[in-house]
Amino acid sequence: MKRKHSNKEMKSKNVKVIDLFCGVGGLSYGFVKEKFDVVAGIDYDLSCKYAFETNNNAIFLHKNLTHTSSKYINSLFPQNSLKILIGCAPCTSFSTLTQKYKDHNQWRLLYSFSRIINDVRPDIISMENVPRLLAYKGGKVFNDFNNMLKKANYNVFYKVVNCADYGIPQKRNRLILLASKLGEISLLKETHTVKEYVTVKDAIYHLPKIEAGETDIKDPLHRSRNLSPLNRKRIILTPEGGGWENWNEDIKLECHKRKSGKTFRNVYGRMKWNDVAPTLTTLCTGYGNGRYGHPSQNRAISLREAAILQSFPIGYAFFDPEVKFSYKNIEKHIGNAVPVALARIIAKSIKVHLEQYRKKIR
Repeated sequence: MKRKHSNKEMKSKNVKVIDLFCGVGGLSYGFVKEKFDVVAGIDYDLSCKYAFETNNNAIFLHKNLTHTSSKYINSLFPQNSLKILIGCAPCTSFSTLTQKYKDHNQWRLLYSFSRIINDVRPDIISMENVPRLLAYKGGKVFNDFNNMLKKANYNVFYKVVNCADYGIPQKRNRLILLASKLGEISLLKETHTVKEYVTVKDAIYHLPKIEAGETDIKDPLHRSRNLSPLNRKRIILTPEGGGWENWNEDIKLECHKRKSGKTFRNVYGRMKWNDVAPTLTTLCTGYGNGRYGHPSQNRAISLREAAILQSFPIGYAFFDPEVKFSYKNIEKHIGNAVPVALARIIAKSIKVHLEQYRKKIR
């Protein structure tokens, strides 16, 4: 059995991590919990600064990576450190939900990531994104990224995983890529079988009951969106695991009455207690935006419930308590984040890799 790294051992090797497109720090936090030293996070969204810095004890740099020089990013790594560069380029363009709409420019951010890697030449790289990236533009965007790594003599591993297989109470398929100059690298094997999945009930059943539009007096993040009178009527008529197909005809949307409407089964739906949650998005607390209805209470899930389903710990600080927070910003931050439990799996995989090749890094 491989011995575990201690915090002292990790620091003695001067291993440093920089997180690109860091958001509020879900990915970084997984590395912090595994005793890695995160130096900095970089993101264009300034509203992520408080959460990132408060939870990760690292600096947040408000920059557009398309226009940030590789030399500057390289300067953030201490001299003679083993460099780990991690990140999740915004995946809006690659999402199934946006494929039918006008093309986005966000896919170009993966080329910015590629440019920075090619210039900085970190020892280890981790990239997380949606599986759709593999086929986007005929696979060209991903293939360009992968080929750049191989030409730069990286050992590359990638795999599509379901977060539920790693104990996260959510069906969230993600593409994980790891690359290393030290040698072969891979992701740890799945930790949970279907019978062992962490369910919605396991995750959020214990939380206090609240009404639509209400906030728990002891937890400002346990707050749900209000519902219109019509949507209140709709959710009351929706059974656990059900959706708009359970409604009376007079309260259905016109689009649902058409034959094409049958393709939108997952909107206005309730979750199931004894199943994992659906994939959370940046609109994950809106009743009409997906199967985000609470399994038994007549409301959509709260911000707190969304954060837990993304495997953020209760103590994760999403907002400055001295400043009134933006509900929409926090909803977006939670939906965009890499689940902390998945981030820990990625960090543990790299830790195992470092142990395997420790002679090369002394």
